[in-house]
Amino acid sequence: MRWEGQRESGNVEDRRGMGPAGVRGAGGLGIGGIVLVLAVSYFTGTNPLTLLNLLNGVQEMTQSSSPAESGPAGPPRDQLGRFASVVLADTETTWKQLLGPRYEEPRLVLFTGAVRSACGTTSSAVGPFYCPGDHKVYLDLGFFTEMAQRLGAPGNFAQAYVIAHEVGHHVQNLTGIAEKVTRLQRQASEKEANALSVRMELQADCYAGVWGYHANRERNLIEPGDFEEGLKAAAAIGDDRLQKMGQGHVQPERWTHGSSAQRMTWLRRGLESGDPNVCNTFEGHIS
Repeated sequence: MRWEGQRESGNVEDRRGMGPAGVRGAGGLGIGGIVLVLAVSYFTGTNPLTLLNLLNGVQEMTQSSSPAESGPAGPPRDQLGRFASVVLADTETTWKQLLGPRYEEPRLVLFTGAVRSACGTTSSAVGPFYCPGDHKVYLDLGFFTEMAQRLGAPGNFAQAYVIAHEVGHHVQNLTGIAEKVTRLQRQASEKEANALSVRMELQADCYAGVWGYHANRERNLIEPGDFEEGLKAAAAIGDDRLQKMGQGHVQPERWTHGSSAQRMTWLRRGLESGDPNVCNTFEGHIS
């Protein structure tokens, strides 16, 4: 990506090295534990967040009673932190253009080890996540090393795809999709709830592609091979591939993010169209 010299976002909180107050063993499993945790969760059917909280001795907090930890005001100064800030800034440009005044910019929190949010206290081993309770994306930049070394998905556009995917969840939150799906999941069986989660995640993949389209066509940030990097990353984190890595076989009824093929398909739809209207994963087949 041609990101050097581009605008950096003012919505980045750099909490790296701080650790959430009151959490023992804030380093937790570390980012290297993500594949292990996913494997155990797939094998047992346990929510990976639940596993991580048990393993790290981290107690969940409710959105209403637990304020998020505040971070330093200064922007990141290192190259990878600045890169994440540029990507966030460019997603701001895209979604402001597409949604107009409805778009409220999310904040990006960079952290190491564990972090406290309005959604609870979470280990970095769970990977990047979006918290609808505080409209923030949480990212341990060590995840990018994990992607490259363990999951075989290197490259800065692969990294940008991860950030844009989480911003996609913010779009779902702003537009009411997330609330509607959460309400349906409460009334559904585990299998049905998982299927709804897959549709949510695939839509976020498509939204990430929508951003990539505009970053390319309007701001010329994309270099040859970048989109291929993103598609490779989407395939690397497909549920079927992670299940094979973790337990040696595939259980589609336990998918929560979609197969490698599905994730590539929906990311590609966004990349080729730039239109969020093509990202309706809640109607028809998603294969």
